[in-house]
Amino acid sequence: MKIFRMFFRSIRDALKSVKRNFSLSLASISCISITLIIVAASIIVSMNVNNFTRLIEKDVTVVVFMNKDVDKKGLETFESELSKIENIASVKFKSKEESKNEMMKESDLFASTMSEWSDDENPLKDSYLIKVDNIEKIKNTAASIKDLENVEVVNYGEGMVEKLVSAFSLIKKISILLVAVLIVVTVFLIINTIKLTIFSRKREISIMRLVGASNFSIKNPFVIEGMLLGALGSILPIILVIYGYLAFYNHFEGQLFSSLIKLINPTPFIYQISLLVLILGIIVGMFGSSRAVRKYLKV
Repeated sequence: MKIFRMFFRSIRDALKSVKRNFSLSLASISCISITLIIVAASIIVSMNVNNFTRLIEKDVTVVVFMNKDVDKKGLETFESELSKIENIASVKFKSKEESKNEMMKESDLFASTMSEWSDDENPLKDSYLIKVDNIEKIKNTAASIKDLENVEVVNYGEGMVEKLVSAFSLIKKISILLVAVLIVVTVFLIINTIKLTIFSRKREISIMRLVGASNFSIKNPFVIEGMLLGALGSILPIILVIYGYLAFYNHFEGQLFSSLIKLINPTPFIYQISLLVLILGIIVGMFGSSRAVRKYLKV
């Protein structure tokens, strides 16, 4: 019970401190809000980049065209050798007859022309549709497949895929670095803001220590105050995350440039990010306050 009383008393003291030092508190809340907005934007960008990369990995297919004169035994040999290559997720065989039928369904012109082809006259080739586990290794995987017997052409969008993966990887690393730097900056701002608050209350703290107040009872209100500042500072970023991302998603109809680059569905994504921003604000506020009290007051 004593712990609960001390906790609620600390909350009361923290609220009084925020009100009494309104200008300093407002400055701290503003700094936290601005920083958390940038942090939230960086997290959203980073997570969407991860989503883009997963979609590319899912959709990119290595298409292997076999020699025209390959027979059933040659196909079996190819499949056996293919199973020894690493980074292969799935393999689907498509005969030249299947390719012919698919093309006939796409166009009446193709249908009228190809319908006259016999099996021997069909110029199309048997093929394999191959998915890979790690798209970053797709170039080496394609090269290994190309070296197999009876393979004529290997195609996976060479060049474009590597550029997309490289660009997304760079954006992801920059986003993570930016988030980490901004969190450190937020802690630094809170520490310095709380230092000013503590300096303005040195006399009050000295009296508390003279009457026998423990280090915990002196420091705890400042930690709670940091928590409140962090929570209040996260309100505006949360509003912008929810309504801003919804507006952005609806404006671009859930995708950027093409259907391959799809944005993460707003629900429950925006609420997860909002919760993360709130928790981040509270933790950073508490940590910053704790550091300021411990370092400046030497309690």
